Amino acid sequence: MKDVYLILKNLTRKPLRLFLTVFATFIAFMIFGTLTAFQQAFDAGVDLAADDRLVVVNKINFTQTLPIAYVNRVRAVEDVVAVTHLNWFGGYYQEPRAQFAMFAVDAENFLTVYDELVITDAERAAWIANRQGLIAGKSIAESFGWQAGERIPVNSNIFSQRDGRTDWDFDVVAIYEGADPQTDTNSVYFHYEYFNETQSFGGDFIGFMGVRTTDPERNEAVIAAIDDLFANSPAETETVPEKAFNKAFIEQIGNLSLILTSVVLAAFFVILVIVGNSMILSIRERTREIGVMKTLGFTSGRIFRMVLVESLLIALIGGMLGVAAAGLMVSLVNQAPIQLPVLVLGGSVWTQALLYVAVLGFITGIVPAMNALRLNIITALSRS
Repeated sequence: MKDVYLILKNLTRKPLRLFLTVFATFIAFMIFGTLTAFQQAFDAGVDLAADDRLVVVNKINFTQTLPIAYVNRVRAVEDVVAVTHLNWFGGYYQEPRAQFAMFAVDAENFLTVYDELVITDAERAAWIANRQGLIAGKSIAESFGWQAGERIPVNSNIFSQRDGRTDWDFDVVAIYEGADPQTDTNSVYFHYEYFNETQSFGGDFIGFMGVRTTDPERNEAVIAAIDDLFANSPAETETVPEKAFNKAFIEQIGNLSLILTSVVLAAFFVILVIVGNSMILSIRERTREIGVMKTLGFTSGRIFRMVLVESLLIALIGGMLGVAAAGLMVSLVNQAPIQLPVLVLGGSVWTQALLYVAVLGFITGIVPAMNALRLNIITALSRS
């Protein structure tokens, strides 16, 4: 109990220094928590991709189209459970800057292949029955204020109708949620038939296919079978696991993981310098006190532990407050009317934060603690 009292008194003897040191640690861990949540959100497209799902694109580039006739041929391949096709629509709502991910899809098979998008059976039946129906993700619907049952106009910055209009009318049949908290709910899906019969160009072509297989172990055989099926054709295919496709797509933006990790490491390096220097200065100011404590019978090991615990407490207070503030930031971002992946500050982030707190506290405290351990009584009492 005496040691705890002394540690707390030493911590609070200079409140301004304590505040600035804890605040610096707080900022570093708030940055860590927030950026880690963003990184996990962007990685979710890879982490949550189904192992038994493949993506079939044009071998030249995924922006090139494929004939719609390919769908039935792929459906006949051995070990293929279900196939759906998707077309990028280039949709925006009311203003060209309000763009979002919108796809014309094979409605009957789409939710069989992408079963992480959750709507009720009744909503699914209503969507299939309504050629002008669409399903919108919860995030995008909240962003634009859409409600199920509402009729909305959506424009395309790529396609136009045969009468020259660039807007299509849709019925919002359902608002889907994700099976996992980080499942993307920023996308919108509507009937390919409605799109195909009204567009002014590019009919009977699709963007890519989603393929579900019987078992992930059969993926390689299915990939080879699909690509061999269209070898030497005018539109050869490239089939890849969904995880690989999503990872390649994200990497087009840049190496986000490296960027975010670099920012976090830079923040932690600055904190190491600030907190380490603060602890060394604090122990130097207490040299005579340490000498007196040793004269009174405090062992060097006991003083070593007290200094180390002091450093760990600073890291713990600043770190936990910082991660808590990151949780608040994540909540505010999720509520904001902007199109971003769902951010989650899960238990893994808190676990990492506790580990980093321990490492930071140890590194910043070990040098001053060793100085206090090695300090002899005569040298300590002789210093002014």
